[in-house]
Amino acid sequence: KSGAIDFRSEDDPTLWTEGYNFPALRDGRVAKDALPIGVPAGMSALVFNTRRPLFADQRVRQALIRLFDFEWINRTLYHGQYARTESYFARSDLSSHGRPADERERTLLAPYLGEVKPAILDGSYSLPVSDGSGENRQGRQEALELLAEAGYALRNGILVNQNTDEPFSFEILATTRAEERLLLTYARALKDIGIDARIRQVDSAQYQRRKQTYDFDMIQYDWPASLSPGNEQLFRFGREAAKTDGTFNYAGVSSAGVDAMINSLLAAQDNADFVSSIRALDRLLLSGDYVVPLFHLPTQWVAYWKRVHRPEVTPLYGYQLDAWWAEPDAAPPRP
Repeated sequence: KSGAIDFRSEDDPTLWTEGYNFPALRDGRVAKDALPIGVPAGMSALVFNTRRPLFADQRVRQALIRLFDFEWINRTLYHGQYARTESYFARSDLSSHGRPADERERTLLAPYLGEVKPAILDGSYSLPVSDGSGENRQGRQEALELLAEAGYALRNGILVNQNTDEPFSFEILATTRAEERLLLTYARALKDIGIDARIRQVDSAQYQRRKQTYDFDMIQYDWPASLSPGNEQLFRFGREAAKTDGTFNYAGVSSAGVDAMINSLLAAQDNADFVSSIRALDRLLLSGDYVVPLFHLPTQWVAYWKRVHRPEVTPLYGYQLDAWWAEPDAAPPRP
């Protein structure tokens, strides 16, 4: 604000929305831009541990996905600045979202069509959208229908297993206040249909230990992604990783189709085969409902004093400061 620095990259929605209202920006000496970027945002999500009996039933996972009211959370917590993450390679050309599977993908997926939702295969699938009011009536209704199919019923305001009378209850691990804020909001939505989701904030050492041994029901996690996915996908989603402590396969993904798509992308001989293999992998992971997808920034937020200039075209990888330049004679006053 004072001119002590020339450039700032921002990733806090509250600061971006409310923190840049100062004289130098209002009078045009500071620019505030949202720049395009084509690098995958990755998958930020609430991860089901499908090794646990409670989350082994895909209908249960689908129900909890419907109970996450992104539109209301985005509006009330993040000033409406986030985009919903609908792909493990969101924000990039590698994403399968909104794209029908091409012939290469269909050939790869042919032996595993039972693992792929038709709407995800044809590119018409999207995550549920609420009216943003905070009620999410349709989401709750659909969730209760799925949970009823899975053998759960509401009794005296508590969701219980119809055979055992055991309450539907689980624990979500958290390590930061920011995580806890989001998780408490989600837990309140679950409570509305009788689900007891307990938020437990633990220290970093305990959190790491429990992650490494998959000693959790649900965690918030972010799998970053690049434009050249490779062997790390086996460590994140491979069947062998699912039964090996210390991997990043926190969801417990154990799918022959997923393994085959990873092997296909590793063996790809040209870009077309590579992209088709990744999109096919994306479709299988999305079809498995292994996570409650969260959100990502759709652009890069930057603010800079006008003495600094940037190219008109932003590279695929986002802003590159070594391509920017400054005019020393136009330097802002220093404090």
